Amino acid sequence: MSPRLTSILDLRNFRQSLKGSRDGKKPCVTICAGTGCQATNALEVVEKFRQEMTDHHLTEKVEVRASGCHGFCERGPLVVIRPQMICYTNVTPTDVSEILSETVLEGKVIDRLLYQNPVTKEKIIHEQDIPFYKFQQRIVFGSNGEIDPTRIDDYIAMGGYQALEKVLSEMTGEEVIETIKRSGLRGRGGGGFPTGAKWEACRKAKGRERFVICNADEGDPGAYMDRSLLEGNPHRVIEGMLIGAYAIGSEEGYVYVRHEYPLAVTHLRGAIDQAKEYGLLGKNILGSGLTFNIHINRGGGAFVCGESTALMA
Repeated sequence: MSPRLTSILDLRNFRQSLKGSRDGKKPCVTICAGTGCQATNALEVVEKFRQEMTDHHLTEKVEVRASGCHGFCERGPLVVIRPQMICYTNVTPTDVSEILSETVLEGKVIDRLLYQNPVTKEKIIHEQDIPFYKFQQRIVFGSNGEIDPTRIDDYIAMGGYQALEKVLSEMTGEEVIETIKRSGLRGRGGGGFPTGAKWEACRKAKGRERFVICNADEGDPGAYMDRSLLEGNPHRVIEGMLIGAYAIGSEEGYVYVRHEYPLAVTHLRGAIDQAKEYGLLGKNILGSGLTFNIHINRGGGAFVCGESTALMA
């Protein structure tokens, strides 16, 4: 049964209980199941792992997790064996039995499934050593490969909603805005407009109703950063919207997401339902007095740009 979190202390205690119940040494097979990897049969790989686990009575000993996008779509389906972080690329269902018997149970590396550096021809065992990942600092997408995006417990156990705790218990709306201003955070698709200035203008605007709008539509060909985030870590978006709502004094939020992102919409809708069930959306969130709800609006395939209220209309 899902807990109903009625205070910040409830959330903190629940997070600690989740961490305490998890075995960091337990093998975990993480399969990228974002849209990119699904196009190369990742879901068949996930199903094959689960079938093999059941057939060999391994469900209590090994965890299988379908995660969001790892970012390296050209090499999908990607499979990462934790805690060793052994990374296999272009995995097919026929590879699953060997991965379980050789790598998961025996700790042996399957050479043919490793990434090969196209320049040096070196075979690379660990995900973090692959050049694509080695030279990045993945902040927004850093947890995508570590959680199941359909499970709010995974997000909370990884520190999710901790920033919301801090905001609700230690800061005023004005202090949140000042923090955002000092951070230098800017809109990536809005001409670099300072986020703090935008929030401050909204907070000071006349009238009672204010709205938090998350624009998750992308019009540039081949661009799908928003899609990958909503697919892989929807609660991170919800938490950000909650903090924005607290800062500007809003009770209603909207996510504008393009119609062609069915998996993103499914995961976001599920995350919203879970957040409501846990008391992280709705009235008097965590006993703070904050009321906030999120709605999904599906776009018609065109990127709405220009004057700031055009998207709202």
